Amino acid sequence: MLKTFVILGGINALLAVMLGAFGAHGLKNHLSPELLTIYQTGVDYHMWHALGLVLIGMLGAHLPDSALLVWAGALMLTGILFFSGSLYVLSITGIRWMGAVTPLGGAAFIVAWMFVVITSWRSS
Repeated sequence: MLKTFVILGGINALLAVMLGAFGAHGLKNHLSPELLTIYQTGVDYHMWHALGLVLIGMLGAHLPDSALLVWAGALMLTGILFFSGSLYVLSITGIRWMGAVTPLGGAAFIVAWMFVVITSWRSS
């Protein structure tokens, strides 16, 4: 578990930096300020939750038998895909219905963090 979530977190942090740079330099003249803000929100949440994946992997080194941590990592990755991914697609393509997917990713983030808290609480 440790290695997988740390690697996934690192890959997602790398992607967040790349997508952030693309937004700041490649999209700034092509998107409206509103859509650029939406894109940047996707980047911000992408990076924070990439770091969350690394944290889950590191916690997994101390709690290797925690099924909740595995669920937390899976939900955090799902949240990145649904939340940030939908914001990227919405801002670049203008497909508004993608905004309906975003809350699913947000819910996945919330449950993932709840599982991190529960796991940490139980371990003390």
